[in-house]
Amino acid sequence: MGIQSVITGTGAYLPEKILTNADLEKMVDTSDEWIIQRSGIKERRIAAKDETTGDMALAAAKKALEAGGLTPQDIDGVVVATTTPDRTFPSVAAKVQGELGMAPGLALDVQAVCTGFIYALSVADNFIRLGQAKRLLVIGAEKMSSIVDWKDRGTCVLFADGAGAVILEGQENDKGLEGSGIHSTHLYANGTQRDLLKTSDGTSMSGDAGVIEMQGREVFKYAVSYMADVVEETLAHNNIGPDAIDWLVPHQANIRIIESTAKKLGMSMDKVVVTVDRHGNTSAASVPLALDEAICDGRIKRGDMLLLEAMGGGLTWGAALVRY
Repeated sequence: MGIQSVITGTGAYLPEKILTNADLEKMVDTSDEWIIQRSGIKERRIAAKDETTGDMALAAAKKALEAGGLTPQDIDGVVVATTTPDRTFPSVAAKVQGELGMAPGLALDVQAVCTGFIYALSVADNFIRLGQAKRLLVIGAEKMSSIVDWKDRGTCVLFADGAGAVILEGQENDKGLEGSGIHSTHLYANGTQRDLLKTSDGTSMSGDAGVIEMQGREVFKYAVSYMADVVEETLAHNNIGPDAIDWLVPHQANIRIIESTAKKLGMSMDKVVVTVDRHGNTSAASVPLALDEAICDGRIKRGDMLLLEAMGGGLTWGAALVRY
């Protein structure tokens, strides 16, 4: 018998403003057909000018607490995945902790771009397994619109804003893979490929956050390969086959990458949570946003086995096997 990190509540927040492909046609040389064909995106949410990543993270956190029937005083700490923090410091996690009125405890940000939520989930899971925390808020939140070059048609059509949150709680498990909780996480990075997806500047380079620069074809190629590898590793590590997975909850970057991963698993797209058409690529927020949607609408039910996976700048990639 051991302690496992069980998801006891989820929450999400999406900004009010919807930016459609038709809107983008008026802003940059692109078309609805071109965007859908290459990414599957039809619309995305864009935060208000005065709406920060921290604001969105806080809103998602409150909904997760409500769903879990908990108060801020029940939570031991906050781990936030983001690449677009409100400030260089303090962390978004510290803001969430302070605004919720939580007691002093751990609060930190994790930066692995689109893979950030998987990284943050792993970090929080380890704190809980080691007995250093009982309950933690894990949040993925991004204001990607703040680092988009709105003249670059190759990237501005892809990225968007939002936040998703989960509550992890340590619970005893004597049922093995049949028990609820995070069963394994698998994290990777290849820093030699860091120039394939990056920002043009940064705090210590110029004092400016810069804008997103991406070598799209190369990123797509590696995304398909890395996702297949980490999915195979996750299944092998847990001695299960693809048929043991009830739902694939992937990073929402590109419908073609998602379809490729599902094909590798021999999984029908009916068992894949897809939000990219409506949310766009919200980076670290995309997996928890998709997870919350599928739980709230009843698709994902207690006892279902979930495979969460993502790839992002770094290049980073990772996966988590979770029984809900």
